[in-house]
Amino acid sequence: MASDDQPVPVFPKPVTLRDVAAQAGVSVATASKALNDQGRMTAETRERIRETARNLGFRPNSLAQSLLRRRSFTVGLLTNDTYGRFSLPLMSGISDALVDAGVSVFLCNVEEDPRLGQLHVEAMLDKRVDGIIATGKRIDRHLPIDLANLRIPVIYAFTQPDPDAVAFVSDDAGGARLAVDHFCRLGRKRIAHVSGPASFAVVHERAQAYRAALIENGLPLIEPLLGAWSEAWGHEAVTILFDGGGEKPDAVFCGNDQIARGVIDALRERGLSVPGDVGVIGFDNWEIVAEATRPPLTSVDMNLTALGREAGLTLLSLVGGKPAAPGIRKLPCRLVVRQSCGRLPDG
Repeated sequence: MASDDQPVPVFPKPVTLRDVAAQAGVSVATASKALNDQGRMTAETRERIRETARNLGFRPNSLAQSLLRRRSFTVGLLTNDTYGRFSLPLMSGISDALVDAGVSVFLCNVEEDPRLGQLHVEAMLDKRVDGIIATGKRIDRHLPIDLANLRIPVIYAFTQPDPDAVAFVSDDAGGARLAVDHFCRLGRKRIAHVSGPASFAVVHERAQAYRAALIENGLPLIEPLLGAWSEAWGHEAVTILFDGGGEKPDAVFCGNDQIARGVIDALRERGLSVPGDVGVIGFDNWEIVAEATRPPLTSVDMNLTALGREAGLTLLSLVGGKPAAPGIRKLPCRLVVRQSCGRLPDG
């Protein structure tokens, strides 16, 4: 049990600009000018003051600097992606874009609660954030808050934007083409597509690109199967594909990595090898799923970190007074090739 007469910890007082000036033998005004790269003085004097500040451990008053420059050097990131599946890679890219400019990012989860979202926005405005980036768990739904007319820059990334806003999304159609074209190069002739719910815009965008790619390559069209974003649906879809009449697929392009994992498990239960009998490609490149699948899963990566970086750089430009044309920018996906789709004919 703790004693009542234990010593109270004493923390040293922060070093002030006045301390730096006294130690360097200059006025407070001269010390301030030297540390802010202003005023006229010899290079030796400026460096001596800076060296003194470093040795004393002096840290400038960020609040005072913010008031002086009319910037807080902070950016708010709003999301309803509770699990962080999409928002965390985006935040990584955003932070990478902003760190060299001395800007920090803080994340707020608004869930699906308009009241909570409004509280977070008001808190951000009270803290004088330089701008806000809004992101979510799907690109065809708006966050449950109104971000129009905030008088600070707002960027949308991987969520439905307001009209006349700047937004960044992944090119889902392009990602689907990457998968189908890769199967074609591998010599696959009957490519099926198993995807998520029809209520998602990306499902239709990918399905349309899948159909177009099959037609362009002269391959038979197998109507896409739509269901849930789950392993269970992938398992069920294999039953539909392989227990019906007609030729069986030799490749399956899946709408996400969970579906692909269910497809692979169901194929294995039927005694079919992956990729020997059937190649499988997923979507999202969720590494914790893709790399743990057996065999490891080839998957379309939406490049969310790069997308976040572009959103961060664009916000910096807006904060700096440079205009950006409104509209949605689609960034290309990339195919991460692992063992589940097979090798090219030449090995």
